[in-house]
Amino acid sequence: MPDMNRRTALLAPLALLLPLPATAEIIPLATLSDYLNGLTTVETDFTQVNSDGTISTGKIYIQRPGRVRFEYGPPDRSLVIAGAGQVGIFDAKSNQPPERYPLKQTPLNLILAETVNLGRAEMVIGHTEDGTSTRVLAQDPDYPEYGTIELVFTAEPVELRQWVITDDLGSQTTVILGELKKGGKLKPSLFDITGETEKRSN
Repeated sequence: MPDMNRRTALLAPLALLLPLPATAEIIPLATLSDYLNGLTTVETDFTQVNSDGTISTGKIYIQRPGRVRFEYGPPDRSLVIAGAGQVGIFDAKSNQPPERYPLKQTPLNLILAETVNLGRAEMVIGHTEDGTSTRVLAQDPDYPEYGTIELVFTAEPVELRQWVITDDLGSQTTVILGELKKGGKLKPSLFDITGETEKRSN
């Protein structure tokens, strides 16, 4: 998978919906903010639909605030890490250091922030319910040029099911989440870009 596709997993959709239980009403933004702020650690499998229509799978680790790790499965075996305010993209086919850029330049930063407030002025530009889920389209009010993230939730109980990211170049990537394992203890090394770089250079 090209580097741009891995980058759009963070910066970055389509609408590939899994069968989801019906919800009768739209979930309020305050409820969704509380849910996201209640997430500390998350571990789950994911399926990624790339902008070119190809599909990748792997495992994702999230530790709020500010940390995420995408481990892509074979035949890809690439890696994306966010930590210490940076994103590092490791190409499995290259011995070069990872491509790096600031996490704040990605829409995914909105849900990795220390405090998520979807009620902030001009952050949410779409809030709809489609009969199966509540969809929230958000952007950084200060930097809308960085792209958007569409979050898809189901209710009873509230659960994040997928996100759809459109990056600054208009490329779209969907990440569909499996069953979320929440509240576990994750090793700091999972989110250490420098440590991963050194390990791969040995």
